[in-house]
Amino acid sequence: MGRKKIQIQRITDERNKQVTFTKRKFGLMKKAYELSVLCDCEIALIIFNHANKLFQYASTDMDKVLLKYTEYNEPHESRTNADIIEVNRLLELIYYWESTVLEYLNKGT
Repeated sequence: MGRKKIQIQRITDERNKQVTFTKRKFGLMKKAYELSVLCDCEIALIIFNHANKLFQYASTDMDKVLLKYTEYNEPHESRTNADIIEVNRLLELIYYWESTVLEYLNKGT
């Protein structure tokens, strides 16, 4: 059985926000570590919390990764929160229509 899907929205309670931030920050860094080991890639994470405190993780040397990033001139993949929200919206729309079509097809048999 999978985990319960939660609604992604801003947490208003400061204590809950801090607990969630700490747990998810650790999970994100763990995933970054795993990706760097499994796929032999360089990863740099830069996180500023709501109080503007800096947290960072780098699979190698952060300064070297950032220098490589600033000197990179080729076209590359880049995503923002708005991109992710749009993808999720479109996926939900696809799932809705798939289930509607399947329901319609099952009625005919």
